[in-house]
Amino acid sequence: MARKPFLVTAAQRDKVRHLAGLGVPQDAIARIIGCAPKTLRKRFRDDLDRGTAEANAIVSGSLFAAAKDGSVAAQIFWLKTRAGWRESAAQNDPAQNRDAEAGSSIVLLLPDNSRDPELTQVLRDAQERYFARNPRPQASELGT
Repeated sequence: MARKPFLVTAAQRDKVRHLAGLGVPQDAIARIIGCAPKTLRKRFRDDLDRGTAEANAIVSGSLFAAAKDGSVAAQIFWLKTRAGWRESAAQNDPAQNRDAEAGSSIVLLLPDNSRDPELTQVLRDAQERYFARNPRPQASELGT
């Protein structure tokens, strides 16, 4: 006896897109919808992909807005993950040795690519606030 074909409804498509956007595993989505995981991937492929893409777009927009509003953590995260930046210290850098001995943190100065004037201003304001609290070390303090 042959199985009944699985009929897809608009409500199921919306639910799959929503659950995929929340990050629910496909096996769990299949269980909720009432089909096999293989059927889910076959019949709802576009909905699975769209749900994930839409959720990523919303979160990316929120992260970008937070970075533009001055969240240094959001700015650093964005630059490391989206712009390919990474932290590295120059070898034989006297400032590195001084910081390691004093237990102080490394200051990361972010260059401006002049592509987004609002983000440029946010970065400048953040630098000004930081250096107002923590003045830059003089060359004599760095041992140069």
